[in-house]
Parts: sequence; structure tokens; C-alpha cells
Amino acid sequence: MTHRAAATLVAIVALTACSAPSSAQARLGTIDFPTSGSAAATPHFIRGVLFLHSFEYDSAATQFRKAQAADPAFAMAYWGEAMTHTHPVWNEQNVPAAQAILGRLGTTSAIRQTKTPTAREKNYLEAVEILYGAGSKARRDTLYSQAMKRIADAYPGDMEAKAFYALSLIGLNQGVRDVAAYERAAKIVEPIFKLNPDHPGAVHYIIHAYDDPDHARLGLDAARAYSKIAPGAAHAQHMTTHIFLAMGMWDDVVSQNEIASGHDHDAWTPNHYTSWLNYAYLQQGRYEEALHMIEKMLPRSATPVAPRRLGGLALMRARYLIESEQWDSPAATWKAGGAEVTAQSSFVDGFRAVRKGDFMGASSALSALSKANAAAGQSPDARNGIFEMELTALVRLSEGKRDEAITLMREATRREDAMPVEFGPPVVIKPSHELLGEMLLAVGMPREAHADFSRSLELAPKRARSLLGLARSSKAMGDSAEAAKTNADLLAVWHRADPAVLALHHEGTTIVFVIVPVLPLLSGTVRST
Repeated sequence: MTHRAAATLVAIVALTACSAPSSAQARLGTIDFPTSGSAAATPHFIRGVLFLHSFEYDSAATQFRKAQAADPAFAMAYWGEAMTHTHPVWNEQNVPAAQAILGRLGTTSAIRQTKTPTAREKNYLEAVEILYGAGSKARRDTLYSQAMKRIADAYPGDMEAKAFYALSLIGLNQGVRDVAAYERAAKIVEPIFKLNPDHPGAVHYIIHAYDDPDHARLGLDAARAYSKIAPGAAHAQHMTTHIFLAMGMWDDVVSQNEIASGHDHDAWTPNHYTSWLNYAYLQQGRYEEALHMIEKMLPRSATPVAPRRLGGLALMRARYLIESEQWDSPAATWKAGGAEVTAQSSFVDGFRAVRKGDFMGASSALSALSKANAAAGQSPDARNGIFEMELTALVRLSEGKRDEAITLMREATRREDAMPVEFGPPVVIKPSHELLGEMLLAVGMPREAHADFSRSLELAPKRARSLLGLARSSKAMGDSAEAAKTNADLLAVWHRADPAVLALHHEGTTIVFVIVPVLPLLSGTVRST
């Protein structure tokens, strides 16, 4: 099983705002979920569950409240609205809000049970009472999952019980991927997908179960289906790209996140969807478009901007500089609205300084990064420690301390490999195996560099700079056949690249790439075939 740096849940949740509202009548999929609700309430309840399966929590809550208005005694409508306050994949839960909703049905769990007319619905209500009851979140999540399993076992024809049970398994480990639990969840929902190919929860949870490079191919059919099943859910359009990104399918990552982000590009804001879209533009070599996208989202007035949006912009700015290596771009000096210097921004500023030969600036950035990490005290962020090791290694290499630099980088790769597997763009914005490969290539060790570029591509398939490094190391080793194949793979990724990014010409069947030097140790323009 491969390991890749995991995006922390804080970062994931901070970027989940959606800028593409769903149409009230747009398709969301099809489910069969009989309840005791009135004829007036049932359509709203069903639509609420459909939104719930696609993690469109606000829209789901609105529908459940409409069901309550139509049928105030409809217990399952309160169950549904309470369920919008637990987000298992994001390790998020708002217990007071959920308890307040249940309180509107009845002041105690015993009273609420009397308002639930069927044994099956009593079981659902009992499960949600457990989820928001006493005890730690981990314990309540575990007991809730067990309760959902009991419902699924007692009512084998209840596909919704099975789907919500599968989702509960994904959330058992409090935001840290457990491959065995994810695989168990997939085995539960895969038969639902076969029985009902229009079920949004089945495909959604299959995607979450398989959205890492080792398993992504197993989720490809679900990813291809989900956008058609639920065109009314922006999250469904984005969610397909959990599989596409894990497979390096950049055209699909772009097209689906453009849909999820909304047709009005001028209205785009820094959020989860636009962040992934920007990263995919960078992989395609569309650096001008990536920069223009960031610039359009910069604050335009003195009006305070939400910290999460500033954080989203800072992340996109960091990725832009690392991927494009446009060190003199306006983005190089942009700061997130005067926000405090973070480990990430210090790393990027130091990386830029090293590449420009500004070693005093690099030392200053490294000092700021070390202070930021020290200030974390007993709650260090693993990726920030890797940033510090990477920047230290770059500084040491610039000082001619090759062995020390390589030793540091090998430790950085060990730490990154040990981080839990997760989905999405690498949270270590300069993946350590890629950087080590570039350093090894720069000091004349192409065979060792080849191994690290290969490892980087296992963790982030078809990542452009790792493909470029693999092609260069293959050429340096004398393996022209692999160099040509890898160049062809890169050219396919870069088929929409900016002319200024990719200068190429053909010499027979050989493609020549003109690139920026990897390190200051390499002077002048470097050509790699």
C-alpha cells in the first residue's frame, strides 16, 4: 500500500464552500426510501436524502425543513435534518445543532420515540440519538455504525440503511484513512450500484472508498456515472475528480471542477473546487490561466476577507510558484492580506530565494519557518516539518554540502511516505521524492534520481514535474526508449500548455523540452530530451 501526504481535515473543510448553487429541480439521482411521511412531505424528504448523499448539507436541511412544515409529526424529517450536522469524511460534527433539531420533535428521546410509528423508523431515530448522545465522538461514531449495521441486517432490502452504514465505516477512524474499513464500505455499496445505477450515495461512497492511487481504477465507473446521476449537486461534479486526480486524468479534473465552480468565472471564490481546478491547470502547463484565476479572486477592497478564503488563496499562490517556477511573477510578492507568515509561505519564499541565488533571503525564510514550527509546540504539523527539512536541504546543497543535503532529503521522503494515505493534490506542495530526484539529478546521480521520480509518480500519477524529471533522468542514464515514452506522456499532459511554458521541436521522433534550471548549481538554459 502506498502512502502519500494527507491533507488535514482542517484544510479540507476550510475549502469546501461551493460557488455553484444547485437548481431546485435539477436531477439528484433515484432512491427508494419508504417512510410514514405524508404525501405532501415525502417528496421533500426524498430530495433531502438525495442532497444528503451528495454532501449538499445546506440544501438537504432546507428540504427536510420543508418536509417538517408539511407534516410536523414526521419523525424522519427531523432525523434527516439532524443528519446534516455530521460529516464523516471530513471528521466534522455539530452535536448541539443536531440536538436542537431533535428537540423540536420532542424534548426527550423517549417522547421522540412515541412519535415514530414504525419499528424500522424507531431504529433510525435510535441510531441518530446514539450519534449525538453522550460520550466521545469516536465512541459515538462507533456505536452509531453498529446501530446502522443492525438496521441493514434487519431490513436487507433497505438500500439506504446499507448506504449510511457504509458511510459510517468510512468515518470511523476520525479523518485518518483506514484502507481495510474503506474497502469494507466499498463492498457494501457496490451491490447497491449494480441494483440501482442511479443511486447517488452508492457511487459517492464507492469514490471515497477508492480515491487513492492504489485503488482509483476500482472507482472509475462510479466516477464516470456520478456527474450524470446528480447534475443538480455541485459536489457530485467535483467528487468525480477524486478518482480522476488519483489517476492523473487532468482534462477530466479540469472539466468537472469548472462545472462544480459555476459557469460565471468572474464569481469564482477560493474554495475546495477552485483549488483543485487551479492545481489541474498547473499540471496541464496552463500557468497563465492559473495565475489569472488567482488574481481575479484577490481581495479588491478594504472589506475584511474570511480567513479561510485568504488561506485558500495562499495555497493556490504557493502551488502556482512551485509548479510554474515563475519566480519573478507578481504572485511571488503577494501576501494573503497581511496574514501572519505561515510555514507554507515561508517555505515557498525560501524555495524561490534558493532558485534565484538569494541565499540570504533563503536563510531568512528558513529561520521564519523554523520559528513557525517551534511555535506549534506539542501540536506540530507533519507537512511543515517536511517543508523545513526540504528548505534546509536546499540551503545545504547551495552551500556545497551535498551529502548532508541528500541525507536530509531522504529523511523527508521517509516522513512523507509514513503519512496516512489521502485524496487530492499533495499537501506537501513540493513532493519530497520529486525534490530529491531533482537534487540527485543536479549533482550527477541520475540512476538514484530515476528511482525517486518513479516513486513520486506512484504517489501522484502523471504529475508533470515528476514526469519531466523521470524523462531527464532516463536520458541521463542512456535509456533513450524510456525517455521518449515519458516525454510522450508529458506531452499528452501538456497538450494545452502555454507556448511560453513548453518550447519544443521535433528531431525525427524526439521531443525536446526547454525548461528552467532545476537548481542554481545548473547555470543557463537546460535542454532535456
